[in-house]
Amino acid sequence: MSSEAPALLVEGVGKVYRRYASPWDRVRQALRREASHVDEHWALRGIDFRVARGETVGLVGRNGSGKSTLLQIIAGTMTPTVGRVQAVGRISALLELGAGFHPDFTGRENARLNAAILGLDDRQIAEAMPSIAAFADLGDHLDQPLRTYSSGMGVRLAFAVAVHVEPDILIVDEALAVGDEAFQRKCFARLERFRAGGGTILFVSHAASHVTTLCDRAILIDDGEKLAEGPPRAVVAQYHRLLFSQPERRAQLRTAIREGLPEIEPVAAPVDDAFHDADMRPAAAVVYEPAGATISELRVTTPDGAPVNVLRRGGAYEIRCRVTFAETASGVSFGTLIRTVAGTELAGGSTAAAGRALAEVHAGEAWQVRHAFRCRLLPGTYFVNAGVSAETGSERRFLHRLVDAAMFKVMPDPDRWRAGLVDLDFESEANPDPAADGP
Repeated sequence: MSSEAPALLVEGVGKVYRRYASPWDRVRQALRREASHVDEHWALRGIDFRVARGETVGLVGRNGSGKSTLLQIIAGTMTPTVGRVQAVGRISALLELGAGFHPDFTGRENARLNAAILGLDDRQIAEAMPSIAAFADLGDHLDQPLRTYSSGMGVRLAFAVAVHVEPDILIVDEALAVGDEAFQRKCFARLERFRAGGGTILFVSHAASHVTTLCDRAILIDDGEKLAEGPPRAVVAQYHRLLFSQPERRAQLRTAIREGLPEIEPVAAPVDDAFHDADMRPAAAVVYEPAGATISELRVTTPDGAPVNVLRRGGAYEIRCRVTFAETASGVSFGTLIRTVAGTELAGGSTAAAGRALAEVHAGEAWQVRHAFRCRLLPGTYFVNAGVSAETGSERRFLHRLVDAAMFKVMPDPDRWRAGLVDLDFESEANPDPAADGP
């Protein structure tokens, strides 16, 4: 790292939230008198790191680890309890969707207001607005109230403002997960241009591929502490160890990561078998209106029917559901699809493709559906769709569809290095060429 002054310096930053038993306790504390009962929760403790000019650093960690709190402190929208943050130049932060926007102002008015808050004068705002409008690509919606926007439209506008106010430091917190794939690609291209121009980026994403591709360095934060810092691929590997560990092993694993210990068998070995995490549920499932049938009980299981949502690579699993028919239907088939967090369709199966479409199903019948598969996916989070369709004349129509209605994660395997999304069982080797001249 360069010896010149860093673009961003974070020293000993900590943030505590205090919870009082009663309002009077809060008053007593404010008057510097001891409160009878105060609970303290340290969201951050002793965070230290620096970011060089022109460097891109990724922050990774589980939900609730303190990443967003840290970014708000760096952006200046929150004050640390202890420690300090020193930044050189203008910071532009894309934190929460719509943060700093007013729902009753138009998109154009919000863009101008947000640019002014970030330090641009009237002339600079007037010069930047055409580029902001072109990048957001909202058309006539730019002059409509923000409350009429979808979340995707809101993030288009927020990102357009953030990257066009000529910041020295750009902070991006998971906002790119909302836009469609074409807009995400547009955003990443803009980030790459910003980097090439010497801009400094602090980037938060749960998508490991984004961190390893975009970042020069990564930092792992868990339970408010910095556990690891270094090359993105190495830090992401530690993050995955923590993410997929069972709760009873987590404290020991945190210690091993923090102290830089090597892979310790009782701590770091992957879980031998898949298991079910009851707290893992999809937050954005889409359930279509039934049109003659209803899908229920969608889940991932072992071959013997035990529910699982943390899978082992190479293991055999099934996607199961129950379909109840309210109307008689012909040429019925059942299908499923596995997608990535970004919505990329990876693989699927259908009874019609297997020649098992049902000639006729009567109203009142219920069917148990099973799609068996071998998990060849690399570590990450995946979502499951399910559908039932029937033939109507020469066309096929859906009777019911569930989108992203079940989810699962795939555990890492420290003994196998793979890149991409799918494990194709590559076996790589190199041998001396006997035809080549020796030394």
